[in-house]
Amino acid sequence: MQTKDGMNYAPQGKPNPVVGQGEFAFAAMALDHGHIYGMCNGLVEAGADLVAVYDPDPAKVEAFIKKFPQAKAAASEEEILNDPSIKLVAAAAVPSLRGPLGVRVMDHGKDYFTDKTPFTTLEQLEQARAKAKETGKKYMVYYSERLHVESAVFAGQLIEQGAIGRVVQVIGFGPHRLNAPSRPEWFFQHDKYGGILCDIGSHQIEQFLFFTGAKDATVLHSKIANYNNKDYPELEDFGDATLVADNGATNYFRVDWLTPDGLGTWGDGRMTILGTDGYIELRKYIDIARDPQGDHLYLVNKEGEQHFSLKGQVGYPFFGQLILDCINRTEKAMTQEHAFKAAELCIKAQMQAVRVE
Repeated sequence: MQTKDGMNYAPQGKPNPVVGQGEFAFAAMALDHGHIYGMCNGLVEAGADLVAVYDPDPAKVEAFIKKFPQAKAAASEEEILNDPSIKLVAAAAVPSLRGPLGVRVMDHGKDYFTDKTPFTTLEQLEQARAKAKETGKKYMVYYSERLHVESAVFAGQLIEQGAIGRVVQVIGFGPHRLNAPSRPEWFFQHDKYGGILCDIGSHQIEQFLFFTGAKDATVLHSKIANYNNKDYPELEDFGDATLVADNGATNYFRVDWLTPDGLGTWGDGRMTILGTDGYIELRKYIDIARDPQGDHLYLVNKEGEQHFSLKGQVGYPFFGQLILDCINRTEKAMTQEHAFKAAELCIKAQMQAVRVE
């Protein structure tokens, strides 16, 4: 689904149902970010039944039902939370509201699947950690730049197979096009979006932990700036950070809202993953001046040089794994601690960031 800000929020994958009709019902609510479409599309492709939707804005609900006509409009949040047939709630609230909503969902005996960034404060994180432990329910996060990108999925498979040896460094670039007129008011309010490292930086830190197999990391340095958007004084249009993991792997990433209008997509997201026996480069959304289609992966190791064009070739296994995790109470899609640790580190990177004027 291409929206007015130029982003495709609902990547289309190969339907790969892990459950039959009627086996796993979920609902959507808090339609504040377009990522809700990708979250729901991934679950539907994996066989889940999208049965209900709620948002206080009728226009958002109407647009959502056009995309997912199987969803019935609920009259309130409580209607969804009190429905025992609904096993999971997917939501993309304003970032500062995601944590409190997740606590309410878990309190009602349901698993929760939220857009990134999952929290804007450490207090919210600790409340969710405690509630997840108390209830045994899941607080899962849509880290879409890995989970809904086929080249990133394939990179994980190659690393697991030992294609580049032990991963010792990850360098990530997450540029985005601002397209300010298309953005809601909350997008420019710091206490609501949490800061650039907390928001889109969460993608980068999650990938670093995943690709290196790290359980924890330390933020060594981080910086933020507003270089080119002085009309929006609370916006940060640039951020970067350096981390070192508990297993010795290192990370540098940069995120920004400075993508020029001449680029053929919303952002030239790239990643280089260095191993002891080779390296991988991902060109996720475009191969500039060569191929407007994304999902390019370059692999160099002792076997030689290889290029993989992966669009439509890999699929998105996370969603089926998440459904089965909710049913079986397993952690194949993502561990709860991994989801929380990535969130913790992006908040810490934001909190200690030096502001560059």
